[in-house]
Amino acid sequence: MSKVCEYYFAPQSPWAYLGHQRFLDLAKQQGVKIEIKPFDLGKVFAISGGLPLAKRAPQRQAYRLTEMQRWSEYLALPMHVQPTFFPVAADPAALMIIAAQLAHGTEAALNLSGAIMRAVWAEQKNIADADTLAGLAFDCELDGKQLLKSSETASVQADYDRFTNEAIAANVFGVPWFVYQGESFWGQDRLDFLERAFQK
Repeated sequence: MSKVCEYYFAPQSPWAYLGHQRFLDLAKQQGVKIEIKPFDLGKVFAISGGLPLAKRAPQRQAYRLTEMQRWSEYLALPMHVQPTFFPVAADPAALMIIAAQLAHGTEAALNLSGAIMRAVWAEQKNIADADTLAGLAFDCELDGKQLLKSSETASVQADYDRFTNEAIAANVFGVPWFVYQGESFWGQDRLDFLERAFQK
């Protein structure tokens, strides 16, 4: 039986950025197929009790920055903990990722996802901007203009809506979120547990 892990994420998330490449490396090492499922975190927050960053208590906001800095240093990943373009509308980026998956496959979509996350957290870029997204796609050797067109189609929107509904049905309330053989793992700091599950 093939090993498959569902990967729920929002491309604007700092925690998804911190865990993305490590998850990809882990899945490859363990021979696990990834099902990529970018979704609308705002809709999930509205159902699950999560709060947008600006509405969180000041002490929670302050500690979030401390944790991000710690993880950035620990993983040796470049990160601006308060990037220029954040908060940022992530729907256009998520839709482009889905369009890339449909046109070019999961590996290309995962590669583009990583580039988009780096753009926010390491490169101070605005992923809500169409030209920026197209440029990131071209950097990944994909046709950015074509992907922008595809990302506006009803079929891509339908997949985005479906992934969001699947996230809600799976009781997802944060990102990144991994579902493997019916078991959920929340957060880039749970990858050790996910690795143990892969090894069973």
